[in-house]
Amino acid sequence: MSLLYLLGTGTPTPTKWRFGTSYVLQLKENYLMFDCGPATTYKLVKTGLFPTQIDYLFFTHHHSDHDADYPCFLLCRWDQSTGKEQRLQVYGPQPTEWITERLIGPEGAFCHDLEARLESPVSQSVHENRGGSLPRPEMSLDVSDIRPGKVIETDQWTVTTAPVRHAEPWLESIAYRVDSDEGSIMFTGDTGPCESVSRLAEGVDVLVVNCWDHQETMEKNGEAPGQTGTLDAANMAQTSGAKKLILTHTGPHLTKPGSREKGIGDIARIYKGEVIFGEELMSLVLW
Repeated sequence: MSLLYLLGTGTPTPTKWRFGTSYVLQLKENYLMFDCGPATTYKLVKTGLFPTQIDYLFFTHHHSDHDADYPCFLLCRWDQSTGKEQRLQVYGPQPTEWITERLIGPEGAFCHDLEARLESPVSQSVHENRGGSLPRPEMSLDVSDIRPGKVIETDQWTVTTAPVRHAEPWLESIAYRVDSDEGSIMFTGDTGPCESVSRLAEGVDVLVVNCWDHQETMEKNGEAPGQTGTLDAANMAQTSGAKKLILTHTGPHLTKPGSREKGIGDIARIYKGEVIFGEELMSLVLW
């Protein structure tokens, strides 16, 4: 059984119900996190998971609503580690490597915290009491700036990426598709409709689309370019042949009562599969 945990289903605008973007895909014993927006680490624990369970982290792009909790996640995962966890692997478009170095490198923003926890006797005792051993290991992980194409291939699943249309040329942005023996899922990330997204989505079982607002609203207020609206999401899903469409990254206007129902109705007139309006802390059985 494979599960999808929706940790963050919002936008850069904080509301009482959603803020930022992050998802965790559970494929048997593997946990793959996609994006790490505000409060991701806290939301992860609220779903019943723990930072040390995450072995792979993939970034679609580096707007703050997709990566603001990255330092918190890195520091918490390392601090809670007992040395028995797998080595964390982080992937994303440029500047993923540069950001990581600026956070936890020898002269990174949190080098003081890392040094204190490594050297302080009390921190060493806490580490031992948690099940670790001394000397306490330094933080160590693999970080890669990636290009479109196949990223990882294991004996159980494969991750492939494609370029998308969002905030270029200022930020590189990519979509991810995961194919396993049991099914396939794609995370479009923030994007407007484009051929590369359509190609990657062909024949996918589950499509996770960042849907900002009603199509007509976005086209009137200038927010349509580089983003997905309700009708764009519906067309993406229908063209791909996906069995299930999950709407996330939904803006404050689209999530209001009445507005939400209108959006779902507009989508249903085009897309004939199952539509799920994502909520934070929601867990879904995929297959």
